[in-house]
Amino acid sequence: MHRFARSLALLAPLLVGCDSSPPPPASTSVPVAQPAQLAGVAPGAPSAEPRTLEWDDLMPADFDPGTPFEGIDVSTLNDDDPRAREMLAKLRKLWDEAPVVAALDGARVRLPGFAVPLETDGQTATRFLLVPYIGACIHVPPPPLNQTVLVEAPTGASVRGVFDPVWVTGQLTIQRATTELANAGYTLNATEVKPYGGKQP
Repeated sequence: MHRFARSLALLAPLLVGCDSSPPPPASTSVPVAQPAQLAGVAPGAPSAEPRTLEWDDLMPADFDPGTPFEGIDVSTLNDDDPRAREMLAKLRKLWDEAPVVAALDGARVRLPGFAVPLETDGQTATRFLLVPYIGACIHVPPPPLNQTVLVEAPTGASVRGVFDPVWVTGQLTIQRATTELANAGYTLNATEVKPYGGKQP
C-alpha cells in the first residue's frame, strides 16, 4: 500500500465526515524537493522512452501526508466537534502546500490513475485531473498537491465518465494549476491516453 493510501485510510473518518468548511486560499508557489536525480528519469526529448511512475514517485521520500495525525484516533471525533474541524483545516493546509519532486520536471513519463474531466463533450476530454483513487475531488476533499496531476490533452482523450481508469503518457512539468475542483502540483502534457488494463500499455 503506498504512503498516501495509508494516510487516507487513517484519516477517512475525518475526510468524509467533516468536509463542510471552505478550503484554504491557494498558495502562490509550489514547494519543490531537491532529492538526488531519480534513476531512469531525465528531462528527455519526446522520443525518449517514458518512465512508468507510481504515485509514491510524485512525493519526496521524507513527505508523509498523515504525519500530524499519527497516534490520533479521528474516529472518536464527531462531525460537529471543533477539534475535528481544526484538524481538517490543518490537513488541508498541509496538503495544499505539499512539496513536489524537482527531478521529475521535464521528464517523459507514464502514469496510471483515475480521470476527473474538466473540459469534455461526454466522449472525449481535452483537460482533466488525474488522481490516485476513486472519489477524489468529488466525494471527498482533493488529495495533496503532489498527488493531483492536471492533464492537458489538446487533441482529445477518450474519457467518457468521472473516474475512468487510464494510463497517461507525456511530459511532466512542475507547474501548479488551479481548477474548479482541485489544485494540482504537476501538469502532464499528454501524448497518449489509454484505458487502464491492469498493466502498463
